[in-house]
Amino acid sequence: MNTGPYLNWIGGEWLAGNTTTTNINPSDLSDTIGEYALADAGQVESAVEAARSAQRSWAETGLEKRYQVLHAIGDELMARSAELGRELSREEGKPLAEGKGEVYRSGQFFTYYAAEVLRQMGETADSVRPGIEIDIRREPVGVVGVISPWNFPMATAVWKIAPALAFGNAVVWKPAELVPHSAWALAEIISRQADLPAGTFNLIIGKGSMVGQALIESKRIHAVSFTGSLAVGQKVLLATAKNMVRCQLELGSKNALVVMDDANLDTAVQAAVAGGYSGSGQKCTASSRLIVHEAIHDRFVEALADKLRAMTVGPGLDEATQVGPVVSAQALAGIEAHIQAAEKAGAKRLCGGERVNAATDGHFLSPALLVDTDNTMTINREEVFGPVACVIKARDFEHALALTNDTEYGLTAGIITESLSHAYRFKREAQAGCVMVNLATAGTDYHVPFGGTKASSFGTREQGQYAREFYTEVKTTYIKAG
Repeated sequence: MNTGPYLNWIGGEWLAGNTTTTNINPSDLSDTIGEYALADAGQVESAVEAARSAQRSWAETGLEKRYQVLHAIGDELMARSAELGRELSREEGKPLAEGKGEVYRSGQFFTYYAAEVLRQMGETADSVRPGIEIDIRREPVGVVGVISPWNFPMATAVWKIAPALAFGNAVVWKPAELVPHSAWALAEIISRQADLPAGTFNLIIGKGSMVGQALIESKRIHAVSFTGSLAVGQKVLLATAKNMVRCQLELGSKNALVVMDDANLDTAVQAAVAGGYSGSGQKCTASSRLIVHEAIHDRFVEALADKLRAMTVGPGLDEATQVGPVVSAQALAGIEAHIQAAEKAGAKRLCGGERVNAATDGHFLSPALLVDTDNTMTINREEVFGPVACVIKARDFEHALALTNDTEYGLTAGIITESLSHAYRFKREAQAGCVMVNLATAGTDYHVPFGGTKASSFGTREQGQYAREFYTEVKTTYIKAG
């Protein structure tokens, strides 16, 4: 099997870098996936220049041809989802079904935005002045820098790249260096699209401190879409603001799942497991705060703990695995430190939070549930990004709603209840961009807007038709007959 070095795609060519990075399977530390070329700051500028040169040609390409390019990419991703999903799970660690599902969903993003190419309609209006007609249309913003995270190495990138291309932009993509193979695999598919002008799409793998910094500081790009931590996102915002570059940020979260006293217990447990522990809890939409009405607290906690103890922790490629490894040794140590600090602050670990000896040497941690926590504890204020959830007891609905909103973040929030009144009020009053009723907080659709409030997001929404707000400029033309 080819182990590289896998190269960067810049200006229509596969190019080496000055150094390489080794991609290791977090489920099996003896498994080297490959060596990947790391770009440098000079190659970032080359990629940006190539994108600028190609963008107008791509924007002027006929709609039918642009539709066909995006559809072909989407079709190949879906057709190869089993193969590419296996490689995604191998390098990121998520269970195989989740890896395959991510690749398939990535294909759906491309086919959805292929259709959006053909749905681009302008507007007309009469002027308040006689004899003048007004034409309102959207045009590409230009060159878009895309910076994507490691937890969804393909899907998060694709929901930025696909609309950028659909609306006639050129792309320079910097993926997370922890998961370079999924990025390379997507770039390889895109590189074979003969009708996509060379330079329209560029892949630059590299460290955030060098490649990412050079990209966000470039004066020759027109927009940056970033998904990652709040701390890094704030740096992206400052750097792009300096050059008046459009910026879109999806950042951290501390999502709450409220379980009311009238909740269906099975529904509540299933939502807590799916929301808090799928993908090893490494999701920005994960429900790490479980706010539970005191009347149902003990029954819910007991049922959830039983479910967690029965879950299979192991390698992502094992069909039986329900919880895979966390992404790295550094991540594992950080999660353990959060749990230990919470216990010192008075939390009780009901189950999990222990390293697991699996068939292979990996970064395995059993799913942890902490009780007797309150909303002032650090573990309930900061994003842990691991298979850990904390239970906070609520007196009533008002208390649960107040706890839900008592956070600097506001990405998702959920409630499990049979009460229409509680569901209605929660939908209206929860300070979150996405609200779930009797569903897990993790899991969103690609044809509707995604994003949060407060420190979770900045700028316009992603996904669906709302994506055009970021990837296009509005031009208003006044026309008077001669």
